[in-house]
Amino acid sequence: MYPEWALKWLEPREEVIRYGWKDVVLYALGIGAGIEELSFIYEGAPGGLKVYPSFAGLLAGSIVRDFVLEQDPPRVLHGEQHVRVKKPLPPEAEVRVKGRIKDVFDKGKAAVIHFLAEGRDSSSGESLFEVEHVAYYLGAGGFGGDPGPKSPKVEPPQGLEPDMTFVSPIPEVQAALYRLCGDLNPLHIDPEVARKVGFPKPILHGMCTYGYVTRAIVQGLCGGDVSRFEEFRARFTDVVYPGDTLTTKAWSQGSGKYLLRVRTERGDVMGNAWARVLQ
Repeated sequence: MYPEWALKWLEPREEVIRYGWKDVVLYALGIGAGIEELSFIYEGAPGGLKVYPSFAGLLAGSIVRDFVLEQDPPRVLHGEQHVRVKKPLPPEAEVRVKGRIKDVFDKGKAAVIHFLAEGRDSSSGESLFEVEHVAYYLGAGGFGGDPGPKSPKVEPPQGLEPDMTFVSPIPEVQAALYRLCGDLNPLHIDPEVARKVGFPKPILHGMCTYGYVTRAIVQGLCGGDVSRFEEFRARFTDVVYPGDTLTTKAWSQGSGKYLLRVRTERGDVMGNAWARVLQ
């Protein structure tokens, strides 16, 4: 059983997205890349411009953005994200993105919506990435639907030193910069809107936080080599504010899998977080 507002989103939607080097550079700056990451922010970098893999989540997010804009944007919060890339994204391309709502679960006070999307190169048809985006639609539960399965809990090891620690101060202006990548939800810029939904000030975009952690994975675990990045999954458990400091720690589980802990000064902001990279 699905709520009426979800029915038309169950059918696959397809969109052709063209992007170029300026989009890639803006995205890298939006997730905190600095001048020391020249190959991600300079189109003339030796060896060519690189693309952070979480850019795939931005490309696949068109169906989510359309859905949110049709609903009540401040009540739709980012819950989980999973990006799996098949190969490094090119610095400019035309990508055919097909996405839909896979499931809507009834959690009583909220509906939990699972979006799935795949991106393919328009000319070759080659699959580039797969993305799952989970959203919490506050106040939209109670429609008598399936409450859904419980996800197994994934916890980083206790008492062991991490294999990687990556610290990222987040500038006060970061949400204002990241929204230029396409997510114009006023929750991330308008103090009055943030207060109406219970936050003391605008919060950082979930996908911006996800991008910061992807940078940590690429720089800290892959040595800056995007071809080694395979996938990253996480649940958002608390908000991040511009001005916070984000610390990502990683513990190897073997075979290229790492468990992650992502924190601000107030505590953990991600749960069930893990990544897989090529050794």
